[in-house]
Amino acid sequence: MIRAVSAPNPPDADRLAVVRAALPALDAGIYLNTGSVGPLPAETAAAMADMADYELRTGRAHPDYYEETLQRMAEARAAAAAVMTADVGDVALMHSTTDGMNVGVWGIDWRPGDRALTTSLEHAGGVGGLYNLRARFGIDLAFVDVGPALSEADVLDAFDQAIDERTRAVVVSHVLWATGTVLPIARLAEIAHARGALLIVDGAQAVGAMPVDLAATGADVYAMAAQKWLLGPEGMAAVAVAPAARERLAPSYGGWYTFESVDSTGTAVWWADARRYESSNWHRPSIVGMARSIGWLSMFVGLEWIHERGMAMARYAAERLAAIDGVELVTPTDRMATLVSFRIRGWTPAAALDELGARVFAVARTIPLIDALRISVGFFTSAEEIDRFVDIVALLAAHTPETVPPRRTLTILSGG
Repeated sequence: MIRAVSAPNPPDADRLAVVRAALPALDAGIYLNTGSVGPLPAETAAAMADMADYELRTGRAHPDYYEETLQRMAEARAAAAAVMTADVGDVALMHSTTDGMNVGVWGIDWRPGDRALTTSLEHAGGVGGLYNLRARFGIDLAFVDVGPALSEADVLDAFDQAIDERTRAVVVSHVLWATGTVLPIARLAEIAHARGALLIVDGAQAVGAMPVDLAATGADVYAMAAQKWLLGPEGMAAVAVAPAARERLAPSYGGWYTFESVDSTGTAVWWADARRYESSNWHRPSIVGMARSIGWLSMFVGLEWIHERGMAMARYAAERLAAIDGVELVTPTDRMATLVSFRIRGWTPAAALDELGARVFAVARTIPLIDALRISVGFFTSAEEIDRFVDIVALLAAHTPETVPPRRTLTILSGG
């Protein structure tokens, strides 16, 4: 049984139509997996293709092209700074969110017995470095339960009890990838800083999906991805490092790219801003693609509209799913952004995803960590798409894999 839930009244339906037309991948099915990788704007794809064609026909080695690349990198940094509400001097380009997290995780001068704290539902990109630190340096690695059944007050209390004087870093996600829960980052920063620890934040599921103000988060290191909610190319990301934290973090790389100049004694003069954490060997079309996608979102679509509509549609999807008898909503609706995780009684996530993909052409994913399905609802998702998706979820919830009605088939007769 489905209880009635009203769709939000999306402002400016014509605007939505124009935006959807600029994202060709939306024609291939109901796109509900931006949390893994978002649809690429046609404008971005064209700009990257132009750059790739230039490299093919003219080459990549001319000094003028290198100088132009530096300008393109500056544009990408400025774009990333804008969506994080950060100072551009605090931003460095990365190849992945994990690289950005490692700026903080590996930049600390760890000693045996030091402590790092993370969550029970952290992404592998955030905890992988911590496991390595435990193995190499003998640090104490602790996990805080952040299950969706816990209230925000319970989560804060758990962190308050777990962060002690040995804690050097608290490593968390702004939005948990598995459950879609938004963590109280600003309050966590206050607790961590009061005990001398750095707060290192994975913002891959936040930046582009919801408003982010770097100063308001209190994060010392805040990493983001280009390919998810910013609809950019894979292999591009950024990290914002607060000025005070830069005094405590060693540069990640020792190559030529991390210093501004060499003084008269031959000593490297380090950049004062976050560029000290950048590496080299960039795929130049992707640099352009990252800046172009963020610019398209900021100037053509509008970030305020993106955040407002994306979160409203995600809440609509969550409420419709929660109203189905046989569906367990995992995501807490009072602390969510644009990810929605749920379970269907009698179905494994893999079997359910297969049926949903075949019956309504939905592109979503499973989350084995919590034995659930996850959808990523974008600002470009229509209420009609959500309704079609939820209707099939309701069909599955009313049956088992053995009793569900057969899928419709199309018989093609030979003309011979």
